[in-house]
Amino acid sequence: MLSLFEIAAMMLVLSAVFGWINHAFLKLPHTIGLLIMALAASMVLIGLEFVFPALGLTEVVKSAISQIDFNETVMNGMLAFLLFAGALHVDMAFLKSRRWAIGMMATIGVLISTAIVGTGFYFVAHLVGLDIPFIWALVFGALISPTDPVAVLSILKTVTMPRELEAKIAGESLFNDGVGVVVFTIIVAVALGGGHGEHALGAMDVAQLFMVEAVGGAVLGLFTGWLAFKAMAMIDEHAIEILITLGIVAGTYALAGRIELFGHHLSGPISVVVAGLLIGNKGAEFAMSEKTRTYLFSFWEMIDEILNSVLFLLIGLEILILGDQLHLGTALLLVLLSIPLVLVARLVAVTIPLKFLGIFKSFTKGAIPVLTWGGLRGGISVALALSLPDTVAAKPIILAATYGVVIFSIIVQGLTVKKVVQKTVDPELL
Repeated sequence: MLSLFEIAAMMLVLSAVFGWINHAFLKLPHTIGLLIMALAASMVLIGLEFVFPALGLTEVVKSAISQIDFNETVMNGMLAFLLFAGALHVDMAFLKSRRWAIGMMATIGVLISTAIVGTGFYFVAHLVGLDIPFIWALVFGALISPTDPVAVLSILKTVTMPRELEAKIAGESLFNDGVGVVVFTIIVAVALGGGHGEHALGAMDVAQLFMVEAVGGAVLGLFTGWLAFKAMAMIDEHAIEILITLGIVAGTYALAGRIELFGHHLSGPISVVVAGLLIGNKGAEFAMSEKTRTYLFSFWEMIDEILNSVLFLLIGLEILILGDQLHLGTALLLVLLSIPLVLVARLVAVTIPLKFLGIFKSFTKGAIPVLTWGGLRGGISVALALSLPDTVAAKPIILAATYGVVIFSIIVQGLTVKKVVQKTVDPELL
């Protein structure tokens, strides 16, 4: 069994090697290139294992990957730092001016998509001969509906688009993952409790859970971000101020998971996003010198790049583990039907809020197709699917569809979103 240091070393070495190959030869966006090469490496290992079973190469890599709890690594490790790094670079004033569109897409949009995907997935699964209860189909709808901030923000670095559209996509992705986790938690609780007896969840329970997790998380992030802001304003030492931001990220996320109100914990993702927005905007303007701003933002860009590299590498290698859990006979057909279902749900979830708000104001031409195609799914969806108990019979079905949609989203949508922007948005705005 490999040690934690050896596993970390392997991930960093592979990220560096694949990153160099991509930059030198493939010329793809960094994270997409890493994902494609990790998938290719996984396929080669599986092929070698099939042809030369005595080599045992796949088992060595599987042994290392299986020691990494993907859900724990992403949801209670990388995510806090990736969300903070993303929020740090978002213009809060511009975000605030689009708050209604972002807010509606991150809440009502997620609920609409969950309902459409869940209902459609129930019929799609039965169509290909897979028996899945409706409530577990809704669980798939909940975990696949939020756009992934890590994937979205990574792709936005490579695409030029109007600031208004960029603010909507970035803002929605930063907040709807927190909302999506809350919705996922509620539906899983209903599914495991059967929706009756002592485990039954009423409307008040759902409202309470949402208020505690979402609103409570935002309040916590505002408070800890304010503390960091005040502390940084009192000194001018970039090393200490960077250390303060690291402490705020880790401390806020950990504290959110420990604070319990009415039986529910606060949302860690929402809390670090709010703290990041506060420090990246008010903190950068009033609490940092020019030297500190340069060092601090460069440091978090590096953290973002390293963690993104490892995360997308892990997603590509995770197929070695998932392959043992999936029923591959009908998995491909299930994925092929799930991809258009998720895209249609995304289209409806974007169109309804924007058309409603369009009564009161106009939006950038091409907003709907760009927001639809640019709503990428990523590691959070995979992590949530893997977090389901192994006793859930529908877990392999949900995992197959989730992984397939995520891979399609990152590679196909990620590589073509630039063309969608160029074809649908007024060239004068680019």
